[in-house]
Amino acid sequence: MYGVRITVLAPVEMYDGMHAEMKRQSGHSVDGCLVHVGWATPDGFEVLEVWESKEHYDRANAEIVFPLMQKLAGDQPVPPIEQATEAFEVHGLVIPRGGILI
Repeated sequence: MYGVRITVLAPVEMYDGMHAEMKRQSGHSVDGCLVHVGWATPDGFEVLEVWESKEHYDRANAEIVFPLMQKLAGDQPVPPIEQATEAFEVHGLVIPRGGILI
């Protein structure tokens, strides 16, 4: 498993727009994403994710997230997320209602 915490210095409305568009495009799942949680911060928003692998994470960013960020940013610069990404080793994952215990 591969975990990341991402800090994005952009309005939380960008997150809301991305979240809504991703739900519209892919239903309720993105291949390899086990958990996604997003929240507003004083400077923007943060995201915590757990993926099956780093490869799944990289593919989703390249094929879905980055193109969508560019689309939603319009003529504004896309906020950098690579420098604000903290990867971590996942030692366990429990989602009782989803029947997940890893």
